[in-house]
Amino acid sequence: MTNLRFREDGSFRVLQMADIQDGPNVLPDTIRLIREAIRKADPDLVVFTGDQIRGYDPAYIDTFLRRRGEEPGARVRAVTEVEAKLRGIKRRARDRVNNRLLAMKSDGSNPDAQQTASTASTASTLVYSTTSDSQDVPTTLDELMDETRDKVRRTFAGFLGPVIEAEVPFAATYGNHDFQCGILADEQDGIYREFLGCLNPVDSPEPGTFALPIEASDGSGRVVMSVMMVNSGDYAGKPEENDAQYPAYVVNPRGLDLADSDGYGTPSPEAIDWLGAVQSELGERNGDGKPVPAIAFQHIPPQEFYDCLKEVPAWTPNAVEGARTHAGHCYVLNHEICRPGSRLGEAIGCADENVGEVDALREAGGYFALFCGHDHKNAFVGHAHGIDLGYAPTCGFECYGPKSRYRGIRLFEFHESNPAGYVTRMLTWGDLVGRYSSNEVRVWFEDHCVTGAISMRNELRRPQVFAVLSGAMSLGFMAVIRSLVKKR
Repeated sequence: MTNLRFREDGSFRVLQMADIQDGPNVLPDTIRLIREAIRKADPDLVVFTGDQIRGYDPAYIDTFLRRRGEEPGARVRAVTEVEAKLRGIKRRARDRVNNRLLAMKSDGSNPDAQQTASTASTASTLVYSTTSDSQDVPTTLDELMDETRDKVRRTFAGFLGPVIEAEVPFAATYGNHDFQCGILADEQDGIYREFLGCLNPVDSPEPGTFALPIEASDGSGRVVMSVMMVNSGDYAGKPEENDAQYPAYVVNPRGLDLADSDGYGTPSPEAIDWLGAVQSELGERNGDGKPVPAIAFQHIPPQEFYDCLKEVPAWTPNAVEGARTHAGHCYVLNHEICRPGSRLGEAIGCADENVGEVDALREAGGYFALFCGHDHKNAFVGHAHGIDLGYAPTCGFECYGPKSRYRGIRLFEFHESNPAGYVTRMLTWGDLVGRYSSNEVRVWFEDHCVTGAISMRNELRRPQVFAVLSGAMSLGFMAVIRSLVKKR
C-alpha cells in the first residue's frame, strides 16, 4: 500500500468528494468537475465520503435493496418504477422457488406485477431487465448479481477515471445509498481495490472504517497526522420494524427513504471504540504514546452539526426547517462560529440517536475536524464542542442538490508544522467550469425539489422563490379583477 507523506515543502492536499450518486454511466459533467478539481488542486489524496452509487437507479433495479437483509429486487421504490418506465426498462417477474425469470407477453407488459408491487409478501419478486432483448435476460439471481457487479465496476471506473489518470491515491467510505444497488460494502471494498491507487485496506475493522497515516516529509516514518475514514451506517431500525413500514414506503417512497421509520443510521459501537484505539496504536508507532492530529471523514453527520446553527423565527428568509428530532424549528448559520463562505441549503439529516461520536473524538485526543456529506446542499464549516464540523456538497449531477455553480469538491491544505491549522475551500463548478451545466433544466428541478410540507416551506423562505410566486399570484389576482370589471 502507498505510504502517504507530506511534501518536501511540508504541505499535504486532500480533496473530499461527496455524494456523486450516479449509475453505471456517470454523467460527463460530474467527470469534468472531478477532472478540473484535480487539475486545480494537485492533490496528494482523494477521499470519497459515501453515496458514490445511486443505489436506487433503475440500472440496479434487478438487485435493489431497500434495506440490508432483504431479497434483492423484492421491494422497489415507486419513484424508481416511474423512472424505469421513462427509460424503457421493462419489468419482469422472477419465481422465488426455481429462481428463473417468468415468461413475459410479447409486448413486454406484466399486469400481474402491478398487483404485487405494493405488498411485502408475494409469490414472485419484481425485477427489471436492463436489456431490450428478452433472450439476453439473466435467468438466475446469481447472473443478476454478476450483472450488478459489472455495473458497479462501470460506475467506479467512471468517477475514478480522472483520479487514476492523475495517479492520485484514493480512499472511500460508504453512505446510505451505496448498498441499495444490491452489492454490500464489504464486496464493494474488494471492487474498489481492483483500481490502481485504492487505499482501502483488506484488514479494516469494518468496510469504510480505517486510518490513513501521513508521515513526515523527512522520511523518518514518523506519523505527523492521520486521515480517518468512518463508516457512519445507513438506516436505523430492525428488519421486522422496516417490514411493517413497507405499505407506507410504497405510497411515499421518497419521503420515507429520506427519513424512514427510524431515521438514519449511526457508526457502529465498534467504530466508536476504534476512534480511540487507533490513536493509541499511532502513538505507539511514534514511540511517544501521544495521539496524532487527525481529521475524520464520514457520510452521515452526527446531531452536533445542529450546534453550528442558530434557531430563528419561521419567517426568516433562507431559514431551513430541521428534520425529525429537530422538526418544527427553523435555523440559519451561526456566523459567529462558521467560517466565511459557509452555505446552509437544507436541514441536517442526522440520526435520531446520538451515539456519542463527537464525545469519543474529544476523549481520544488529536481529532481537530469531522467532515461529512449526505446533505447535498450544505457546504459550511463551523466550530463546536472543541472541533471543526463541516460539509462538502454533492459533486454529482444525477441527484438533487444546489445550483450547478455551487456543486463542488472541498479542498484541504495541511502543513506538517500545524495540521490542525488547515485551510479549506470549495472548488465549485462555477469557479472551475462556468455558471451553467449541460442540463440546467434538470438541475433546476433538483434544486427546487419539493417532497413534503417541510421542503415546501423551505422553498417559500427563499426570497427569489417567494418573489416569483407573489408576482404570479398578483398577476392572477389582477386578471380576475379585470375580468370582473369587464363583465359589469
